[in-house]
Amino acid sequence: MACSPRPLFLLLVVAFLLLLSGAEAQQQWTEAEQLEFLRRHWSRPVAPQGRPPARFTPLEVSLLPESCGTCHPAQLADWKESLHAKSMGPGVKGQLVEMLGSDPESALACYTCHAPLSEQQEKISGRKGGFVPNPVFDAKLQARGLACAACHVRGHQRFGPPTRDGLLLSELPRERLPHNGVVRTPAFLGAEFCKDCHQFPPDGFALNGKLLENTYEEWKAGPFGRSGVHCQECHMPDRRHLWRGIHDAEMVRSGLTLAFSTDKQRYAPGDTVMATLTITNSKVGHYFPTYVTPRVVVSGELVDRSGRMLAGSRREKVIAREVTLDLSRELFDTRLAPGETLTFQYRRRLTGAGLTLRIAVTVYPDHFYAGFFESLLASGAGKGTAQIRAALRTARSSSFTVFVQEIPLT
Repeated sequence: MACSPRPLFLLLVVAFLLLLSGAEAQQQWTEAEQLEFLRRHWSRPVAPQGRPPARFTPLEVSLLPESCGTCHPAQLADWKESLHAKSMGPGVKGQLVEMLGSDPESALACYTCHAPLSEQQEKISGRKGGFVPNPVFDAKLQARGLACAACHVRGHQRFGPPTRDGLLLSELPRERLPHNGVVRTPAFLGAEFCKDCHQFPPDGFALNGKLLENTYEEWKAGPFGRSGVHCQECHMPDRRHLWRGIHDAEMVRSGLTLAFSTDKQRYAPGDTVMATLTITNSKVGHYFPTYVTPRVVVSGELVDRSGRMLAGSRREKVIAREVTLDLSRELFDTRLAPGETLTFQYRRRLTGAGLTLRIAVTVYPDHFYAGFFESLLASGAGKGTAQIRAALRTARSSSFTVFVQEIPLT
């Protein structure tokens, strides 16, 4: 006897719902599960990848970003422009050349963020103490700094975020996908994923009672952290692998609200000009700036008809956490917390005609590094001298202006 269409239809609906509920169950990661995943994922240095699956091609075995870029060219192009790709640049490498011989433990500690894969370490701990050459060391991979594999590969298995639709499961079995597919977890979308390299532990290095690097806790205590706006939403918009920050003028502008005014529109010689610029940390999400390396200078000055500054007319305010080059003391901390405003007022009597008021905000993202590299070269950088010189040139040329206003006064 033939089955009626109605029971068959209901059977199909029930089967679909069961399948859907099963998929949804696999997509749910509790907060505890995500934190446990991150604890294992960021055990550093990242454990050696070990023996790859037998069916892997040389391309699938490779940890080089260029190999990943074969199938992910957009991500590779973005990464190449990022500071992650330069995390083992001449400034870091130039210091480690000598340090690896004199203090290998400290040198290898630097690698935990700058080049965290085991295959990027020249030396490893010896069984009988001390350090010995690393048999799996790959100098070419080390030069790539924070490479794709540092975040996405463990034991030759790929890991990543959910799909843009929020799915964790692939349509095909993993063994039918390149590099056995990908294990997807929402842990990649949370600020905690960035924490291990952008937050010192509670007992970490501190000056004046404040950790030297405290970005995650600054975010967590601020309005973005409280409302669930994570690092990736600002630094990886549309999932782009650029991680723009203090070195990018447009990124800095997007995080600040600036308002400029003068007490009147026209002035005559003998008048006193008063101008006000307010700078609000409206969308940075953590302190501006968050670390000890940048300096932001708010300045006002008078210039004559030829564009030359009038002697003695310049006034400045600095936004920074200034520390000594040996990191022994904090000199001052004028950074802006999320939502905080700095008010800069320029006041001066005009002694002549044809003057223009220039107000500017200039960012020196590598201010500390420039001074540090100069000091290192003066004291002797040894085998790293050429690299430190190159890093100094880069640091000196990294400044940019995010705001400038010129007002003819008389």
